Amino acid sequence: MFDMMKMMGRMKEVQAKIKEAQDNLVKVKATGEAGGGMVNATVNGKKQLIAIDIDPAILKAEDKVLIQDLVVAAVNKASDEAEVLAKEELKRATEGLLPNIPGMDLSNLMG
Repeated sequence: MFDMMKMMGRMKEVQAKIKEAQDNLVKVKATGEAGGGMVNATVNGKKQLIAIDIDPAILKAEDKVLIQDLVVAAVNKASDEAEVLAKEELKRATEGLLPNIPGMDLSNLMG
């Protein structure tokens, strides 16, 4: 059995590490592409769209709906990847700070 008092004493350390890791999520970047690379979207670990790149070859008025669909697809892919990377970053930042208690899911603390 683990020492509950020791764990409670480390909570401030854990909270500080989680906050630091969450603050660093703006540095995590994920890119999603759609249309065979015609549209690329980059999202940070906080799921904020930070860049979009559209191949000029598809910038025709008659292709507006296609372009919109590709942008949405690229952003969604980048957002999904950013979520995975953010969880990995937060897990790495807090590794070893909390005991592994079967059945206790602390992932909601991670962002």
